Amino acid sequence: MYRENTKVIQIGDRAIGGGNPILIQSMTNTPTEDVAATVAQIHRLEEAGCEIIRCTVPNMEAALAIKEIKKQIHIPLVADIHFDYRMAVAAIENGADKIRINPGNIGDRDKVLAVVNAAKERQIPIRVGVNSGSLEKSLLEKYGGVTAEGIVESALDKVSLIEELGYDNLVISIKSSDVSMCIKAHEILAAKTSYPLHVGITESGTVWSGNIKSGVGLGVILYQGIGDTIRVSLSGDPVEEIKSAKLILRTLGLRKGGIEVVSCPTCGRTKIDLIKLANEVETLAAAYPLSIKVAVMGCVVNGPGEAREADLGIAGGIGEGLLIKKGEVVRKIPETEFLSALKYELDNWSEA
Repeated sequence: MYRENTKVIQIGDRAIGGGNPILIQSMTNTPTEDVAATVAQIHRLEEAGCEIIRCTVPNMEAALAIKEIKKQIHIPLVADIHFDYRMAVAAIENGADKIRINPGNIGDRDKVLAVVNAAKERQIPIRVGVNSGSLEKSLLEKYGGVTAEGIVESALDKVSLIEELGYDNLVISIKSSDVSMCIKAHEILAAKTSYPLHVGITESGTVWSGNIKSGVGLGVILYQGIGDTIRVSLSGDPVEEIKSAKLILRTLGLRKGGIEVVSCPTCGRTKIDLIKLANEVETLAAAYPLSIKVAVMGCVVNGPGEAREADLGIAGGIGEGLLIKKGEVVRKIPETEFLSALKYELDNWSEA
């Protein structure tokens, strides 16, 4: 089901599905019961562009902390629940905007019903989450191991259970660390349901390897029109997840805003410290809410042409370069002034 046609679900003051913008999620890695540390991390994530935050709720202290955390943040909060249905009920009672459960590890039907009833009373959406590592034995036997088909069947079985219990305010997430399997599973699931989908490559790895796996997997999934929210799961500072998610969405044309920095890979013709400059420009650009392209090019062969295609650019020469703005050469500047010249132009940028 393409995202334009998925069911609209309200999460706090945000709506997903039905063609609404794809929202960026992350998850805190602080102890949730440590309110000060959790709020501080969420504030950093908000500043980076996080739009929905998930916190683990493994104990009653964490469930009770949800109430105080909610008072101090500005984005919807999702409570992540495993095993104990009482934590889900408590999190809902303390103000969670959504809960994430795997009904398969919550317990028997009555326990799942208690969670559903609590969610229904407050119209809190339930995210039904299934990971490739949590498939039931019967499905492993049916499909001969972990497969995309098994992941989808597991998720839809759990959705059917909640529907039978009288609730359809649902979001589905199916994840695998196997990129090809994850892509295939989302293709199958999107053809079988109209619920909005939260997409991600689980346990993708470090900031370096995880970004590559997530960029490939999520890029393919999102390009097909699948996915209503996104998380880039990385073993690192959660802020890096937000940066990566924003770049993936912008690269696919699914989100506007923010400066796109392009730079050449360098070669033997490069006579300026382009690698250092490109990193400095990327850091500088992050502070500007402009929807423009900035090019940092290292030589006179392709540099001027590429820079002219950008809104603003540097085309390097031997210790100096051309400053190019809106397709026109502005002036020649020494290498030592590249960054300050770009900063001046960004500070005074006009779309006119």
